[in-house]
Amino acid sequence: KGNKVLILEKMGRVGGNSVINGGIFAVPNSDKQKAEGIKDSNELFIKDCLKAGRGINHVDLLAKIGERAQDAYKLTLDCGAKYIDQITHAGGHSVPRSLQTEVGSGAGIVLPMTATFEKLEGASIKKRTKFDDFVFDDKGAVVGVIVRENYKFDGNLMSDDVENKGGDTKYIKAKKGVVLAAGGFCRDKIFRRLQDPRITPETDSTNQPGSTAGALLAAFRAGAYPVQPSWIQYGPWGCADETGFGVGSMFNVNGAFPFGISVNPRTGKRYMNELADRRTRSQAMFKVIDAKADIYPINFCDSDGVKNMVIPEHYTKPLESGVLKKFETLDELAAAYKIPAAELKKTVERYNSFVKSGKDEDFGKPMDKTTTNGVDISKPPFYAMRGTPKLHHTMGGIDINTKAQVISLKTEMPIPRLFAAGEITGGVHGASRLGSVAIADCLTFGMIAGENIG
Repeated sequence: KGNKVLILEKMGRVGGNSVINGGIFAVPNSDKQKAEGIKDSNELFIKDCLKAGRGINHVDLLAKIGERAQDAYKLTLDCGAKYIDQITHAGGHSVPRSLQTEVGSGAGIVLPMTATFEKLEGASIKKRTKFDDFVFDDKGAVVGVIVRENYKFDGNLMSDDVENKGGDTKYIKAKKGVVLAAGGFCRDKIFRRLQDPRITPETDSTNQPGSTAGALLAAFRAGAYPVQPSWIQYGPWGCADETGFGVGSMFNVNGAFPFGISVNPRTGKRYMNELADRRTRSQAMFKVIDAKADIYPINFCDSDGVKNMVIPEHYTKPLESGVLKKFETLDELAAAYKIPAAELKKTVERYNSFVKSGKDEDFGKPMDKTTTNGVDISKPPFYAMRGTPKLHHTMGGIDINTKAQVISLKTEMPIPRLFAAGEITGGVHGASRLGSVAIADCLTFGMIAGENIG
């Protein structure tokens, strides 16, 4: 549009969680689905999100994602993003509707979009520059921001907004508007615990260290309406033997959960639908876990399972790091994790019968060609990992309308010239986000914010 645009980045590198995520992008009712004969609709997409979100999602925002996600997808293609030529059936979705980047992470979207942005006239990025507050005119419109340049984030602090006072304060004028795209607060040890006292400072998260609440709190102080900030999601595919998102998460997402099973090591039995929504799976896993006794669920699949993973690095990297183990027999696997071998074999035999019949009689795991692809657990070697949920996404945030305008608590109208997109907003995902809908949320409302800025 010919505007001069400045991106402010608190950290030393651009992209935050969007670079390190799994790179899975839900595009409902897309042309690609239609070309493959997959029947989808915006109504079905909304229904799936409401089921995962326990019915408290803001449907108008979901509907807008359904309407515009394909436009956002095409925007990423124009910027050079590349996707695998296969639609993924992510957990909790009724039909396959998610696209996987070729590189297997969100970097496949963020990096080409950043490169495209930097080539535009009038476009620039300031790193190590922390947004602190807004500047308003006498009519309540946002006309600028207060930032700290030369800012160095200290990940050892409880909350950068509260304790880190470093950097040089500067005022930056915003002629047409400000867009908040600062993400969530899963790493903010103060604010997340205020929302849920069960989350201790030691609780691990998949997020990058800079995922704190500073920008969100500034928006609240400026009068933005809070929406559901206490709903915090655990990702069920974390690995108990590494910190953060690590390399093991994508093995569970793309290997063990679709093509294998998760068992309770005490009993050798399954305890959940491995492709249920994230909240359902995490709650089931917490019932198995005894951290003091070092007991965690065991997620595993066979050699056909890893062969069916579209990105080989999703199992080779965790294997090389040692968090994923390889076993020639189920007896070896059982011995390594102190699982009753006879019960484990019975569980595998029963699961394999479900794959053959196409119906999981125990937990309702979908068994069609877009999920398990007919893969049972019978061909050695077997690949296993200790799993655990980790803090992953904060569903709540500030209220926006379908134009990505931030809504004022005082007037119940848009705060003039203030927009927001992505995880810093609330309402889209309800109580629990459906997998691969975050990228759709961020890109769609980021695009819409740009369209509505004068």
